[in-house]
Amino acid sequence: MQTNAAARIVGPADGNSGVLAAIGVRFMIDGGEAGDRFALVEHPMPPHALAAPIHRHSREDEYSFVLEGRMGAILGDELVQASAGDLVFKPRNQWHTFWNAGDEPCRILELISPAGFERYFEELIEMTGPRTPETIGPLAARYGLELKFDSIPGLVAEHGLVWPTA
Repeated sequence: MQTNAAARIVGPADGNSGVLAAIGVRFMIDGGEAGDRFALVEHPMPPHALAAPIHRHSREDEYSFVLEGRMGAILGDELVQASAGDLVFKPRNQWHTFWNAGDEPCRILELISPAGFERYFEELIEMTGPRTPETIGPLAARYGLELKFDSIPGLVAEHGLVWPTA
């Protein structure tokens, strides 16, 4: 595999960014730059923000490295918390979700392997009109992503989380 980019430094303000429901995303290294082996994104999360409904990926593994704050997660049937310096492995085909488990901002680096799923984030950011299960579902299916939208109310209530309603 050949990469499409030269060596470089990605600074703290570099990379395109956007909003995915209640959390942010900053694109740091995309698959094209890494020979499709991996992609790297940063997820800044405001206090108590839920990242996504319970979901699973059929094509890629995710590794979340906590840079600051506290991240809560459901990994299969396990409820975990990770702090700055911890790495959380979310293997493909495992139901999971994550959130900011604290009162302060949380930031994680998300390594996606192999690359490709970062394009789902790009398409979601560019989506016009309401983001509903009916509009997101077909997009998610193209990326091998299954989402349990009905998990959102329970996650919000049980863990004191925030999820946009409009």
